[in-house]
Amino acid sequence: MNTKYSQKLTSACSTIVCLVLVITLFLFNQPNANAVTKLKQTFSEPFYQSPISSKRETPSPEPTATESTPISTPEPIISPTIVPRESVSSNVTRLLQTNECVGCNLAGASLKDTNLQAANLEGANLQGADLERADLQKTNLIGANLQGADLGKTNIAGANLERANLFDADLEKANLAGTNLAGANLQKADLEKTNLASANLQGANLKGADLEDAILPTAMLIR
Repeated sequence: MNTKYSQKLTSACSTIVCLVLVITLFLFNQPNANAVTKLKQTFSEPFYQSPISSKRETPSPEPTATESTPISTPEPIISPTIVPRESVSSNVTRLLQTNECVGCNLAGASLKDTNLQAANLEGANLQGADLERADLQKTNLIGANLQGADLGKTNIAGANLERANLFDADLEKANLAGTNLAGANLQKADLEKTNLASANLQGANLKGADLEDAILPTAMLIR
């Protein structure tokens, strides 16, 4: 009888111990189970992203060959051509050898008693030149600059001095018979005892010129 009771007691104790172990294991595994559940929920939910503005900066397209702004290619710098200016002496030599010096510089040149008959001096600069007693018959002096030049006793008969600048020039006793002085500037020129017979003075500026004892064209005498 006692043996049977002892066996029942032992069996009951074993059962209680088993229950305690089961309960303990259950309680121990409960937090882990919750953590696993939460972890599953976390990964099962869609990944949350911070809101991004709908307006995105659209990168500007690279300019194509047709749309790109034309870039002007800098033009190469070209140094101005420097034309060597001949000296007055070399121009005088040229004039005496060829009887022409169109547009050349003869300022202050000494051409006294020189034969320049029928020479071509169109547009030449003869400012302050010494042409006393020179022979300038039928010479082309269109547009020439003879300002302040010495033309005293010079033979300029039949020459073309159209639009020439004779401002303050010395033409005393010069022969200007038949000379074309149309549009010429003779302001303050010394024309004392100058022969202007048959000269063309149409449009010429004679303001302040000295015409004492000068032989004037018939048209001027009639006026």
